[in-house]
Amino acid sequence: MRISLLLLYLLACPAAIAGENTPPKRNLNPTIDPMLIAAGFLDSHPDLRHRTRGLEEYGDRNFAKAFDEFRRAGWYSDKPSQAIVGEMYWIGLGTVKDRALAYIWMELAAERGYLSFVEKRRMYWQHLDEDERARVQKDAPSLRAEYADEAAEPRLQAALRRERRQMTGSRVGSMANPVQIVVPGVGTIDSSQYYDPKYWEPRLYRQWQDSIWTSLRIGRVSVGEVEQVGDAPSTPPPQNEDQTD
Repeated sequence: MRISLLLLYLLACPAAIAGENTPPKRNLNPTIDPMLIAAGFLDSHPDLRHRTRGLEEYGDRNFAKAFDEFRRAGWYSDKPSQAIVGEMYWIGLGTVKDRALAYIWMELAAERGYLSFVEKRRMYWQHLDEDERARVQKDAPSLRAEYADEAAEPRLQAALRRERRQMTGSRVGSMANPVQIVVPGVGTIDSSQYYDPKYWEPRLYRQWQDSIWTSLRIGRVSVGEVEQVGDAPSTPPPQNEDQTD
């Protein structure tokens, strides 16, 4: 099966970014840290929740389900998920192959200027034929109206604000009076870390996302032509030093 470098990269990305831009007390990444996941962090972040589910389904080779989850994450303005949807359209994985739609989704992923997605968008456009480019012009406005940041970010912001309002007086305390959150079977985490503003305040959350994705580039691997390697010449067994003719 032909899998693009972008898709492979995004599958590995949660592990790749672990520990970057994180609170000093813990090496947290909300998409993979068992403490945050067990404490319900992803339940309050629909973009990360659906992206994580998509990665899990992809890892289980349930590509159609993965495609649906990535698309749902993209509905909450998750740019990596929008890029994966574009890739899956481009190669026909988990959905019908449609290069015009692939370009539109990659265009959505690139609207913040994230370099990897901008480069991929440019490559896609170069490979479209005239009919596909005409379809882009025809179909893009409706998808932009639903999935571009202007429409999608307010959905995510509303979810973050709604969940953040529940912290005061709740079992997890507040930023002013942090308590220890007990996660059965996992351990404890300070509520000030769980509610780090960069994960909940929409402007800071966007800045955190930008800090991860803006300059990340996809590595390229060049593989040479396949060469036929003949059988190695047989080597006579070594002679015993004490052996005489």
